[in-house]
Amino acid sequence: MSLTVPLTRFPQRIGFISTRFHGTDGVTLEAAKWASILETEGAACYWMAGLLDRPGAVSFLDERAFFNHPEVVEVQEQLFGRTTRPREITDRVHQLKEGLKNSIYAFIERFDLQLLIPQNILAIPMHIPLGLAVTEVIAETGIPAIAHHHDFTWERERFTVTSGSDYLAAAFPPTLPHLEHVVINSMQQREVARRYGQSTTVIPNVIDFETPPPAADGYVADFRREIGVSDDDILVLQPTRLVARKGIEHAIELLRRLNEPRLKLILSHPGGDEGDAYVRLLHDRIADAGIHALFIADRIGESRGVNEFGQKIYTLFDIYPHADLVTYPSYYEGFGNAFLEAIYFGKPVVVNTYAVYARDIDPLGFKTIGMSMLVTNEVVEQTRRILRNPALREQWAVINYDLGRKFFSHSVARRKLAGRIAKLFGEG
Repeated sequence: MSLTVPLTRFPQRIGFISTRFHGTDGVTLEAAKWASILETEGAACYWMAGLLDRPGAVSFLDERAFFNHPEVVEVQEQLFGRTTRPREITDRVHQLKEGLKNSIYAFIERFDLQLLIPQNILAIPMHIPLGLAVTEVIAETGIPAIAHHHDFTWERERFTVTSGSDYLAAAFPPTLPHLEHVVINSMQQREVARRYGQSTTVIPNVIDFETPPPAADGYVADFRREIGVSDDDILVLQPTRLVARKGIEHAIELLRRLNEPRLKLILSHPGGDEGDAYVRLLHDRIADAGIHALFIADRIGESRGVNEFGQKIYTLFDIYPHADLVTYPSYYEGFGNAFLEAIYFGKPVVVNTYAVYARDIDPLGFKTIGMSMLVTNEVVEQTRRILRNPALREQWAVINYDLGRKFFSHSVARRKLAGRIAKLFGEG
């Protein structure tokens, strides 16, 4: 499918910039989807970050761009949790910024870039020198840019107190005449307008609903045996990182109240960058509930292979077909990739009605088991009913897939991206 807006000059060389393009974090995944869409239009996409898993021929590595680089961590610690900063920290911010600017200029020159797409680095201040560097390069060169914002400062408590408010005002997000802003939900759109007086376009996270999910092949036939469950066990998949805002304790409580020995909770991801206290809490809750849970992050990777012990590695898309139910009890999400993945694979979902879901997704008519911070008797009974009724599961799967294709497919992102590019480069 081609762009719906004819363009007088479609950019042929497009550069994505972020702190990392590596692994399966949401920003990396959504950037790859945008690149796939743009490449179908004949563009070549290139990548700059501090942590990269892209081929060297199309990428530019500067390790200082990674938010966990030691120099960056040291500076960031002085910029948050306090209201003043030492002068030497200001100097180091500018030194890092200037070094990163040189790399961005080299990135643009090496690949003769015509469009930049900063991914989340002009929204959430996890790397202030990088945000400042990108902002100044765009201001100095006039290169067209589309900033793809996933998370904002006000959405993370740890950024509430800062000694870098001058930096936040300058670059998170910046106001520039040739910079288009894209957000992933309508609440962000409203807040950006209220806080900064800037207009934005909502492009939700997407999945290629035009292409049916891959069928299970021989590689995954032994998945249940490999993780130690039987064919008649009921697998409940929690496909998120083990961090507090995911509300995984609700999934544990749901299984406890269902009181079905065949139920197995599959935790597919590791913890995040917020410490291990929550993971320890989950282990305690699981023991108290007396349910069977499997932590299988060491068996899930970006691609198939084997781990250090010679055990098979599966992708997340390998294991979705084996799930009987998906739990998604998050307190907060910028959008909801795991929700889209579940309906893509036709799985029933127990979802907490977090704010973005309630505003942007639920009104569209998806069939789910909704909860509001509590595992009520009604939630338990609805879950029991859907697990016992294959015909109802199939009916929900069809309805949800059709809605996903209508509202969250690649064609939706393609159409909206076309509008942003047309505004920057002109319509035919």
